[in-house]
Amino acid sequence: MTPADLSDALHAALTDAVADGTFVLAAGDIPAAVHVERPRQREHGDWATNVAMQLGKKAGMAPRAFAEELARRLGAVPGVAAVDVAGPGFLNITLEAASAGELARTIVERGGDFGDGAAMAGQNVNLEFVSANPTGPIHIGGVRWAAVGDSLARIMQAAGATVAREYYFNDHGGQIDRFARSLLAAARGQEAPEDGYGGAYISEIADQVVAQATTDPRTLPDDEAQEAFRAAGVELMFAEIKKSLHEFGVDFDVYFHENSLHESGAVDHAVARLRELGRVYEADGATWLRTTDFGDDKDRVVIKADGDPAYIAGDLAYYLDKRERGFDRVIIMLGADHHGYIGRMMAMCAAFGDVPGVNLEILIGQMVNLLKDGEPVRMSKRAGTVVTIDDLVDAVGVDAARYALARSSANSSLDIDLDLLTRATNENPVFYVQYAHARTANVARNAADAGVRRADGFDAALLDHPAEAALLGSLSEFPRVVAQAAELREPHRVARYLEELAGSYHKWYDQRRVAPFGDEEVTDVHRTRLWLNDATRQVLANGLGLLGVSAPERM
Repeated sequence: MTPADLSDALHAALTDAVADGTFVLAAGDIPAAVHVERPRQREHGDWATNVAMQLGKKAGMAPRAFAEELARRLGAVPGVAAVDVAGPGFLNITLEAASAGELARTIVERGGDFGDGAAMAGQNVNLEFVSANPTGPIHIGGVRWAAVGDSLARIMQAAGATVAREYYFNDHGGQIDRFARSLLAAARGQEAPEDGYGGAYISEIADQVVAQATTDPRTLPDDEAQEAFRAAGVELMFAEIKKSLHEFGVDFDVYFHENSLHESGAVDHAVARLRELGRVYEADGATWLRTTDFGDDKDRVVIKADGDPAYIAGDLAYYLDKRERGFDRVIIMLGADHHGYIGRMMAMCAAFGDVPGVNLEILIGQMVNLLKDGEPVRMSKRAGTVVTIDDLVDAVGVDAARYALARSSANSSLDIDLDLLTRATNENPVFYVQYAHARTANVARNAADAGVRRADGFDAALLDHPAEAALLGSLSEFPRVVAQAAELREPHRVARYLEELAGSYHKWYDQRRVAPFGDEEVTDVHRTRLWLNDATRQVLANGLGLLGVSAPERM
């Protein structure tokens, strides 16, 4: 019996009690999904719920009396061994071993689909993340969003959503001009512009532009030369960014060019829509958006007095474009330095008649600090001023980098110890989880060598050891963790869950054998334990897959 099965059983018991007049509750009082959770103390049972405390007073009953009646009804459900009422109305539920143990077979039979659900079914999500300017390699903050964003996309897809990963290609504006001037200066052997970009990568890109050109762009007049280096340099830089992301396990469904918003008339279209809605006005020769009507601290200029679009005009056009492409949820992941944008972006969403926090969500990620030998790592040999995605991968590998970046809440600053991530010890969280998976694979190999085959037998009632109950309880939590991680946009919940599951598995491994010892005959005990071993292997692989981390068979 899974937590979902138990929740359904509680819902049915409540519904029946209302139908026969035992509980007097209004329509809609009974939650669609009755929440159950693992009790902190194992001796209190397998699962607990406070639903009686939530509904007792609504039914005109003392919560404990409500709980006692609910316990009586739930106790008659097949697979439930006991239901105890504690304190003012908590229900502590113990399952029969056979009922709990059936989960092992369910997981193995569902395979890679176990953990998938329908919490976000029917939602069409546009998830925009990384979107680093094509003026240099992706720095460590962008790498965090690469790991978190891609993991979030996988998790939301597992929860039933349709997700498009989108990269906003910022190829319009002053930063591109500075990049082009920097390339041109490097190619001509000159100092970088005061407001330009430095680092060895600038010279590398400049050399590639010269090598690929049919006519040496250094010899052209300044304006033409700058344009030649802009066009070719941006293309080369972005190709490098794509390559680095692909090698990091991150690929995008859409690469949206900012320049297309201005060339296609999308900005004019967005302003016209807002004008129809009565959201814009003219003042001082400029066109303004009434963002103060929607909680912003001041109205925003959309079209400046000289006729050029203001920065927010691109945001307006881009958001409307996403909505008109059929996305009902737009999620944008931004760095800590963009926190001040939230108010105006949410006002923009409301100005179009949408619901902030529903149609538009903005996730802010905090800074990442890398430590080596206890000291901060501040600069890349190649990029000069920042640590890049390639620096991190070279130092610890893709798996360790992705896991370390995804295992902590993006809302908090993160210190990553590079020395720790290269150690093959249990202190290294990615090693700890991957080693658990490798151990399950090794157990399965040893069992096969000893003639233990799942197909020859399974008796869920034999999984009656406390370590087996604890492991089954951990396994049963996986679908709930995935759904919650999707709902809260927090991939780190999956990582922390995997570490807890690995701990439960290692404890079980120390106390229960799958392969027979010595001359011991193979029995259903060994076969059934193999089912539990392989169920753990499947959930570890599924969870690591949601984080874009490999599940090794050997370590």
